[in-house]
Amino acid sequence: MMKLPSLGIDDVHGNDGELELKNRLKAARAEQGLSQTDLARLVGVSRQTISAIETGLFNPTAKLALVLCIALDKKFEDLFYFD
Repeated sequence: MMKLPSLGIDDVHGNDGELELKNRLKAARAEQGLSQTDLARLVGVSRQTISAIETGLFNPTAKLALVLCIALDKKFEDLFYFD
């Protein structure tokens, strides 16, 4: 079985065997003093999309994740991680 760098593959799978991506978007947004609406407008999505990402109901595309990182001046690994 292939191993991910510094993590065993079993460490990043949820109970259903799928990768579980988590995020620190809410904290990063609050750190910048932005509301969900403010951030949504900055990155060109709806407030509901930001809410769904923050609550883990939706995983952003690679493009949206990168745009969020740029808007919040964070590295990808500062906003997103596997748990």
